[in-house]
Amino acid sequence: MEQITSLIQIKGIRDGLLATFMDAPWEDQRIALLAQIDERPSFFQGARLAMDVGSQILKVNDLVDLRDQLSERNLILWAVVSESPITEQTAQLLGLATRISKPRPEEQRQFADPINDDTALFVNKTLRSGTRIEFPGHIVVIGDINPGAEIVAEGNVIVWGRVRGMIHAGCKGDRSAFICALDLSANQLRIADEVSATLKPQKDPKPEIASINSEGRLQADLWHPG
Repeated sequence: MEQITSLIQIKGIRDGLLATFMDAPWEDQRIALLAQIDERPSFFQGARLAMDVGSQILKVNDLVDLRDQLSERNLILWAVVSESPITEQTAQLLGLATRISKPRPEEQRQFADPINDDTALFVNKTLRSGTRIEFPGHIVVIGDINPGAEIVAEGNVIVWGRVRGMIHAGCKGDRSAFICALDLSANQLRIADEVSATLKPQKDPKPEIASINSEGRLQADLWHPG
């Protein structure tokens, strides 16, 4: 399995995740990608995925089949970058992007190290009960976090919506991490090893940001985006 999964390198970029394919037959590459995803389903849950397939020549059926398999695993295929004009045309026919902002070399090296500002996972949907998303960086959610849903991030968590589930920011001990949301009536908030009391829904919710104060306690204050 390790030899198969080594055919794919996955890194964080501004718009989600980028899977770079090594030189191999397409079927081997496809199996390697799905194997990596199946090994860590919670990490990939809800992610936007771009692929750099090099000179691989792909037809419509190839990309449609893979897109469906990714969709079954709750991933969105949004871009295919290729040196092959045929593959590029195929991607365009399916409405996929063929240009992305790739990470600079220094960002690639830092991906597995302490997080940097460009390493973030964007989730464009509401998270329902039973959903758990983990990411070794920041997480941005455009949607709500329903009761029973969980988010675990090594960095900050920003929710453009209502929070009713559990959020853990700075999960590897980063006490400078923060959590902010338009409505922060969470079931539980955690930053590093600090845990909040259960928060009750507010009648007139306002955007708030939770962080660890100078006394070492987790507190929430009004958040003024911008």
